[in-house]
Amino acid sequence: MRERVSLFGIQLDPLTMNQAIDRLLEIIQRQPNESRYVVTPNVDHIVKLRHDRAFQAAYHDAELVLVDGKPVRLASLILRTPLPETVPGSDLVPKLFAASQRIGGVSIYLIGSAEGVAEIAARNIRRRWPWVRVCGVYSPPMRFSVASPMSDVAVEKIRVAAPDILVVGLGAPRQEIWVHNVRERLNAKTVLCVGATIDFLAGEKSRAPVWMRRGGIEWLHRMVTEPRRMVGRYIHDAFIFPGLFLREWLGRR
Repeated sequence: MRERVSLFGIQLDPLTMNQAIDRLLEIIQRQPNESRYVVTPNVDHIVKLRHDRAFQAAYHDAELVLVDGKPVRLASLILRTPLPETVPGSDLVPKLFAASQRIGGVSIYLIGSAEGVAEIAARNIRRRWPWVRVCGVYSPPMRFSVASPMSDVAVEKIRVAAPDILVVGLGAPRQEIWVHNVRERLNAKTVLCVGATIDFLAGEKSRAPVWMRRGGIEWLHRMVTEPRRMVGRYIHDAFIFPGLFLREWLGRR
């Protein structure tokens, strides 16, 4: 493992997509006793991390911290602590499924999204990657959290299924905080906190065209397709993030 990069108060792993996949497959094959989980910071995470102690603790104990947002990677380049490339969760998951054929496939469990969406995602996964075995899905109720009575139900379902990979799509910071608190009970080899990825796998939400993703303007596609949820968030983050970058830059002078 390469030395981590310190940026915005968190430690990031300077890995390419292929290196991250190799690392995750290694973890799965090693069969760790405790679930190792992955977080993928973008601008919204950086903004939320400022004042959320539980979110900070989840980041501190993550096995891998892989940069998702293009602006965060750009900041790393300007600040001379370069990250090699972005590793978005919505790209990491399908690429990991494809690469798992090298080890004879994996078992996965999906938790998140609205009722019925994970089932559609499961069908799509089985059709596209037949060596990936979906051993369970669960769509938690609204306001699901560590304190929810249904948290123990979810943990028990996952524990019994014992997946190689648990894909968690509860939204940040809820998904990271939940995984951090229950990780010792999950009986999953690796856990991916990856937001809307289950929706993308199900086709419920459309990914931005490849040229928009490569150009770092996937946020524009999200704003257009999900205006109620995303416009306010992006405006707020665009107001806060430049100040955080300036503070980081001044702190390094």
